[in-house]
Parts: sequence; C-alpha cells; structure tokens
Amino acid sequence: MARLRERRPGIDHLIRAYDAFTERYGNHFAASITYFSVLSLFPLLLIGFAVLGFVLAGQPDTLESFQESITESAPGNLRGLLTDLVKTAVEQRGAVGVIGLLSAAYTGLGWMSNLRDALTAQWGQKPVRQSFLRGTAVDLLALLGLGSAMVVSFGLSAAGSGLADLLLRLVGLDGYGWAKVLLFLVATALSLGANWLVFLWVISRLPRTSVSARSAMRGALAAAIGFEILKLIGTVYLNSVLGGPLGALVGPIVGLLVFANLVSRFLLFVTAWTATAKENIVEEPPPAPPPAVIRPAVTVSGAPRVGDALGLVGVGAVLAWALRPRRKP
Repeated sequence: MARLRERRPGIDHLIRAYDAFTERYGNHFAASITYFSVLSLFPLLLIGFAVLGFVLAGQPDTLESFQESITESAPGNLRGLLTDLVKTAVEQRGAVGVIGLLSAAYTGLGWMSNLRDALTAQWGQKPVRQSFLRGTAVDLLALLGLGSAMVVSFGLSAAGSGLADLLLRLVGLDGYGWAKVLLFLVATALSLGANWLVFLWVISRLPRTSVSARSAMRGALAAAIGFEILKLIGTVYLNSVLGGPLGALVGPIVGLLVFANLVSRFLLFVTAWTATAKENIVEEPPPAPPPAVIRPAVTVSGAPRVGDALGLVGVGAVLAWALRPRRKP
C-alpha cells in the first residue's frame, strides 16, 4: 500500500481524505444534517400550502382545477388527504403560514449550524466559540446567503433550459431527436454550472473560518458532478418504487432519507478531499519541549561503609609503611 501511494498521488489523496473524514466524525455529522434536512421539509410544506392558500383564495375556478389535477395525478389512497390539505390551506392560510415560518426558522437554523460545524471539522479548523445571539445571527445570515445562492443558480439553470426550449420552437427544431439531445446537454451543462456555484459557496464560505474560493474550486466541481449523478440515481429509484400503493406511500420518505444522507456524506467527503490537497495542508509547527528543570541530588552519609573503611585503613597502612623512619647503617 505504501508503494502504491507513492506511485499514485490520486490514490494517496483519496486515502488521506478518507482518513480525515473518519477521524473528524464525518458519518456522525452527516446523520445530524440528514435529520434536520428531513425535519425542515415539513415547515417548508406548510409555507408552500399557506402561499397556495393566499393565491387560490380569490380564484375559485383555479382552485377547482387545481384540486382536479391533484385528484387525477395522485394515487387513489392519497387523493382525499391531498384534497383536505388544500382546503385547510385555503381556510387557515394565516395560521398555517405563521406556524410554518416559526418552524422553518428553528429547523433551518439547526440545519445550518450542523452543516457549518461539519464543514469546519472537515477543514481541520478549531471550533469557534461565539455567544448564542452572535452565533444565531451569523447562522441566519449564512442560511439566507445559501438560500439566495441556490435560488439564483437554479433559477439560471431553469431559465437557460426554458430559453433553449423556446429557441428550438422558434427555429422549428422541436420535433428532431438530435435537437432534444442537444437541449439535454445544454441543460445539463447549465445545471452543472449552477451546482458548481452553490458548492463553491458551501465549501469555501460556510466553515466557521472562511477559506479562499480558489482552494475549493476543484472540490466544488467534483461535488457538482457527483450531485448530478446522485440526482439521476434518485430519479431512477423513485420511478422503480412508486409503482405500488405501499411504494407510493413509503417510497418517497425512504428515498428522501437515503438521498439526504448520501448527499450529506458526499459533501463532507468532498470537503475532506479538498482540505487534504497538498496545497491546502498547513503544516503545524511541532510543540515546544517542556522547560528543563535542574534538580541537584545531594546524599549525606553519616558513617562510612565497611568497604570504604577497609580501603581507608589499607591506604593508611601503605602510607605509614612508605613514610616510616629508616635507621642509618
């Protein structure tokens, strides 16, 4: 493995990214993001129904045609429920809108806080301590910024697709197969560009400590391509499970959970992959050694040991013999 990593820098980069993803609790953060992602959909549905109620309140003909279209397109076991929901949204649109806004604020802030903490961890940054009010305000601004970026990017993608379709009709090529293929390629390119802008914003600006956009360009491109692949897989999955009554009832919920978790894990892994690129790795200086403490050890002995005493006696005897007076002959 070590030799393979030396020969293949791309494989070495993937292994570094996987190690960083697991060491920085990427799966745990993905689970929390998935929870708040699914939870935030219900307030958004309430807001959508409230807006629909305000729009359809003064247009009975449009309301009737809308209910008929729901009845025709929805499965048989869900038609009555959806009709009742539409009626409730029209009759109690004010209360539904207020509850939806309050719930959306709570779930949206929880989603954004977990997302920012997860991205911060994958970049290897230290947690930033902030007061509750300041942290809430920063998360709210980040949520509004991300929402605006998503609206602009996906709006450009949708507008580009609609403009291309209009151009095909104007030139009389709407009935040709190659023109539809070309339209699909153009729409896919626009969608990739929109996704790239959104993920560039997410990877570089949403961490607690922002990083340069240049360092996140490759990661944002990989995230945009992977997100398109995940969308295609999700579409195939939903089309395969929505055939029966049970699939129509449970399939979208399970598919939403799986899709949200896959997207969360993929986004965090791409962020770890971006953070572990050689140009983004910041070598931390080694910690300074602890200060040296000099403690002299002095041992005081009260009496000499037996060996020392014998040695001293022997030395004294030798000196006495050497210094003895000698008689003259």
